[in-house]
Amino acid sequence: MEELQKKAVWSGARVAKATGGEILYGDVRCRFSGISIDSRRVLPGQLFVAIVGQNHDGHAFIPDALTHGISGMMIQKDRISRTLIQGFKERGLVCIAVSDTTRALGDLAAFHRRKHGAGVVAITGSNGKTTTRRMAAEIISQKYAALSAIGNFNNEIGLPLTLLNLTDLHQWAVVELGMNHPGEIRRLSEICLPDVGVITNIAPAHLEGVGSMEGVIQAKGELLGQIKRGGTAILNADDPNVSRLAIKVKSEVLFFGISKKAAVRAGSIREKGETVRFTLVLPEGKIPVTLRIPGRFMVSNALAAAAVGARLGIAPEAIKIGLENLTSIPGRMNILSLKNGIRIVDDTYNANPGSMKAAIESFSRLKKGARGICVVGDMLELGKESIPLHRQIGESLAMADISRLYVTGAFAESIAEGARKKRMNPQRIRIGSKGSILQDITQYVKSGDWILVKGSRGMAMESLVQGLLDWNDQKS
Repeated sequence: MEELQKKAVWSGARVAKATGGEILYGDVRCRFSGISIDSRRVLPGQLFVAIVGQNHDGHAFIPDALTHGISGMMIQKDRISRTLIQGFKERGLVCIAVSDTTRALGDLAAFHRRKHGAGVVAITGSNGKTTTRRMAAEIISQKYAALSAIGNFNNEIGLPLTLLNLTDLHQWAVVELGMNHPGEIRRLSEICLPDVGVITNIAPAHLEGVGSMEGVIQAKGELLGQIKRGGTAILNADDPNVSRLAIKVKSEVLFFGISKKAAVRAGSIREKGETVRFTLVLPEGKIPVTLRIPGRFMVSNALAAAAVGARLGIAPEAIKIGLENLTSIPGRMNILSLKNGIRIVDDTYNANPGSMKAAIESFSRLKKGARGICVVGDMLELGKESIPLHRQIGESLAMADISRLYVTGAFAESIAEGARKKRMNPQRIRIGSKGSILQDITQYVKSGDWILVKGSRGMAMESLVQGLLDWNDQKS
């Protein structure tokens, strides 16, 4: 995880106050030049926070952190040992103990966020969070000094790292909130205390963690109860799962969408090549916009971001510039050109049923009658709905006018079954590993073909995209 530098100066006493931690050893007046969780990148004078994660325990990397000249350490109480404390004493380091270092990191960020005067825009939703966040940041930057999250810093570790980078120069921060279990968005919202909360859409995703669609709705809706008094909820008028939450909102509500009840909406939508054009309708008037990112579904993300701009008093012309500034986003409908006019649509960042169907529909329009090849991996965290939802994707693929379908993963057969159900020729369906698919596809693809690659984050489908790029390079 990339570290963020130039953080605020903290004292041992302030860290203890913010986290409710106990200073086991060291001078409470000691000052830290920043906070880090990465023993490889921690800088001299910083406080190293030993995070206990699913795959790694930061306490195991304390010896590495010590070689970087840190000034202090935050550890979990259940990891305290005499040897560890003696080592801190010998080096004259501050040692602060907390019950949970991940929660303490969030407490530090919450303390820091409230200390600064910047407003916060928090974005959640089943699809489009990152694109909407990047669009909103571009728009806000036309008028204000804005801080935006890096990559997918949207969980209980990433969000705090973003907020800890707030300075007195920032006027707004734009963050995204992810989740895979109930209560996570509530916690993230408590940390960032949003002035503006955005829900892009609510679709089947993370069902394994929340149990049902009703669980997803409730989990996403946790954001709305944490919006600051006098703040605004920005909701998708086209999504009944989102708009139904409006009755629970105590703050102002601003709707976006195609629906006429939306205050920020789009008209005259048309796709032209790898762009999408539409008329942006704002309370202040209308203005034409050309998105330089393919996919009709991108209009919804643009409207959500435009609604943020409208709420912040940004002029229509500046909103237009912000939207049109954004071009390709790695892993999100990113079109890559190979030799002989072959195009890869890299949509490998993540996948759930909603984003998968949107990608398939957009791909069908993008290829404009050219031969299409789809390479699809599993959609993860769908729980007991995994098999039927993968079958539905197979049905969508069968009706998408593609010449060959490659599927990989534990639910590959379910996708293939759905495709066969809709009378897709079994000879056009190939199931295998990413390695075998890459080998087969390089033999099958020909000049002018379009290739869509998509799957959940855990499937690492970007490795197949890289394989195709490497193959293309070797042909030269």
